[in-house]
Amino acid sequence: MTTDAISLRSVSRTYGRAYGRTHNRNNRRASPDDPTLTVTALHDVTLAFPRGTFTAVMGPSGSGKSTLLQCAAGLDRPTSGSVTMSGTELTTLSETKLTLLRRERIGFVFQAFNLLPSLTAEQNVALPLRLAGRRVPKARIREVLQQVGLAERARHRPTELSGGQQQRVALARALVTRPEVLFGDEPTGALDSQTGRDVLTLLRTMVDREGQTVVMVTHDPVAASYADRVIFLVDGQVNGELVEVGTNDIATHMATLEAAPPARPTVTPASRPMPHATPHPTPHPAPGTGTRPEGRPC
Repeated sequence: MTTDAISLRSVSRTYGRAYGRTHNRNNRRASPDDPTLTVTALHDVTLAFPRGTFTAVMGPSGSGKSTLLQCAAGLDRPTSGSVTMSGTELTTLSETKLTLLRRERIGFVFQAFNLLPSLTAEQNVALPLRLAGRRVPKARIREVLQQVGLAERARHRPTELSGGQQQRVALARALVTRPEVLFGDEPTGALDSQTGRDVLTLLRTMVDREGQTVVMVTHDPVAASYADRVIFLVDGQVNGELVEVGTNDIATHMATLEAAPPARPTVTPASRPMPHATPHPTPHPAPGTGTRPEGRPC
């Protein structure tokens, strides 16, 4: 029986000051209709990420993708609702316990590699264990570097590695603690098509062979086609999903979402109906490289 690695129930995340404490440029109190008062990045989102699956999260810029990832991973606390990881309620944990949980049970891979240039690949991989005050088993470091195809590059520093190799070091660093869930925020956005394909294939293999749970935010329909399902967000709300589909179906659905007029940002954005799509599997071409800048909340 499949269980959920991460589940979100009625999660909302609002940024901004409360009405009555906000003043505009003319030093007058802002009205409740002022769209600059607050921004709702997520609104009443209920989602589950089953264990051992690969989920991609997509949507127009500003739709709440990164905020969803941060709330699911315990990097940000929702304004309301609950986030549960294998039975552990994240929203009620203290900051110390939440930090320990992220350190032990969650892995992160971002578009920026975030490697320390003065450290070798193996030292970068060992860093999470050292920061946790844990023993660094050399066999485990070699194992994860072998897993990402970099066993022979263990003693090389980041400047001696290609972009794809640096991203694989970052992936090995995220895997060294054997996390229950691996989160990726545009993990192939800075890579060329060939190295991006290599990283995505590696993620797909980890899910298929080792039962790793992966949740990835991406703008790229080709990258999303490697996932088991694609969740779409619009204006901070879930706007449908596609299951086991190829690039063309994903790109077509994204084009439809991006063509829709944007909603005015308010505390409670208007609800949208959830479409239903029929899956049409297609082969995986090489991932694209284009990304679009996205500010917080997104």
